[in-house]
This record gives sequence, structure tokens and C-alpha cells, in this order.
Amino acid sequence: MTHTPAPQSIDFFSADEVRELLTFETAINALETALRDGLTPESDGPRLFADAPNGEFLLMPAQSATFSGVKALTLAPENPDRGLEKIQGLYILYSSDTLAPLAVMEGSCLTAIRTPSATLTAVRQLARLAPAGAELGTDPKILIFGAGTQAIEHIRAALVDFPDASFEVIGRRPERVKALIDTLATAPETSHVSVTAPSDHEAAISAADIILTMTTATTPLFDGALVAPNAIVAAVGTHGLDAREIDDALVLRSDVAVEGRGSARRENGNLATTYDDAKWESQPPANLQDLVLGNFTRTLGRPAFYTGVGMSWEDLVCASAVYTARTRP
Repeated sequence: MTHTPAPQSIDFFSADEVRELLTFETAINALETALRDGLTPESDGPRLFADAPNGEFLLMPAQSATFSGVKALTLAPENPDRGLEKIQGLYILYSSDTLAPLAVMEGSCLTAIRTPSATLTAVRQLARLAPAGAELGTDPKILIFGAGTQAIEHIRAALVDFPDASFEVIGRRPERVKALIDTLATAPETSHVSVTAPSDHEAAISAADIILTMTTATTPLFDGALVAPNAIVAAVGTHGLDAREIDDALVLRSDVAVEGRGSARRENGNLATTYDDAKWESQPPANLQDLVLGNFTRTLGRPAFYTGVGMSWEDLVCASAVYTARTRP
């Protein structure tokens, strides 16, 4: 008689439970711990894209000693104009030992937390590595480009390290900027935060201590010459070598770091025209692990520029933190 194993139960984590268990502080700390413990972004495989109706499918597999996983997303560029999320999907977490599925998680919420957490991990480290005379306090001026979900979440994530920061938001559609400001003003945890829409965009760029971009732009958002010396700029909104948020002027005058060198070389249009094959080989930029380990030197009088496209290992680290938080004795 053939023995049929009993089916294993699979936990489900709703968006509300993901957000409850995975605070921004938890996610940032988990990413830093993983990088300090030897996880390298360069071991991450390429993301897998395929056409979908009115958008794309995106599969993001990753593995570690304990857990492995894959995020299955859809990207629908027209959705924000319809009042819907651009990114939707699920995360499936597996045991690395047996490859049995352990959990399914709501994926867009995981992405909404993971992306700003990775960005603010980089910003935290770049601020920590500031040269004498360029240090940031807890109250920097932070300029946000974008007015969607990621803009709101980047503001919330930034408050972990910069609780007294003031924010200005520049968006393509004034009504969405107003809706963002109203959302933050009515939420108890952010009602005290100063969030405004600047009338003079160039002045806001020049005055910003930190600039964060998370847009769907395909061409540079601003003149990189306007950015203040010693400012920190993080661009994480676009992917693809033909799309960019930042111009060559800023890249060339900055100390540059990337999420992962392999992913940036494959997908990051912000560097596509300043980093040719020879430069990638001879002068590769630091990656996120280098920042966390302190293997990066900032230059007084030069901006620090970080850019990322989103990587599978980050989702795995965050999904593992969610699962462990619920199942920990």
C-alpha cells in the first residue's frame, strides 16, 4: 500500500498582517543584518519579465540557507490613473531544506515596505558615512519626487532615522500631491510631520539635504547641477536601461553607490550613459553591502548618489522576517 503524505498547511499573511509584523524599522534592521551576515547582492539572479495584458508579469526568485521564495507580481502602468495600484501580486515562501511551501503573503504591501526600507538602508549608511562638515541631524530637508504609494511609504520610512525631518513633494499631478499631503496629515502617526508642495522647484532641489525619487519617469527629473554639495540623492523609481530619473550631470559629480552591481549593469538607466563596459570593469561602484560594512568613502563637497531597481533578495529577507515574527515561540 502506497503511503500518501498528509498535505502540509500553508500560512497566509494578509496585507494588514504583513504591515503589522513588518514595520519599517524591522525591515531596515533585517536588511542590514542580512548584509552584515554575508548576504551579497551580487549573488541575486536576474528578475524575469514577461508581457501581460496592459503591463508586465514579474517573477523574482531568491534563496538563502533557511528560506527561499519567489515574488510573482503584475506591473500595470495605467492603474494609478484608474485609482488602482500599479504593482500587485503575491509572495510565496518555501523551506530551503525541503522546498515545501510555507506561506503565501500579499505581495504589493510587502513591496510597499521593502522598497523604501532598502532605500532608507542606503540613505542611513550614506548619512553615517558623511565626512566632517557634511553631517545630517535628525531634521533634514527631504525632497520627494513622486506622489504615489511609494512616495507616502518613503516618507514614513524616512521618519525612522529622521523623526524631525520636513518634506516637500513634487509630482506630475497636483491633485495627487494634495491627496498625499492630506493622507499624511490625517494619519495619527504622521499628522505632526511637515509635508508641503514647493512653489519653486529649483529652489527646493538646491535646499534639500536628501532627495528621493520614485517616479515612472523615462527622462531626468531635474538638472543635477542644482543639487547641493554633500546632499544625498536616492533614485529608485525606474528600471530598464532606457529609463532614468537622474541626469549625467549629477552622476558625474557624485560619489556613486548602487543596490547591486550586477542588477545596475543589467537594468539601471540612471548609469547607462556614464558607465560603459570598461568603467564597470575598472571602476565599479560600491553596492549596498559595501555601504552597510562601511566600505565606502564620501568626499566633502560632492553629493552622494544611490540608485536601485529592486532586488529579489530584499523581498526574501523581508518575507522571512514576517514569517519568523508570527511563528517565533
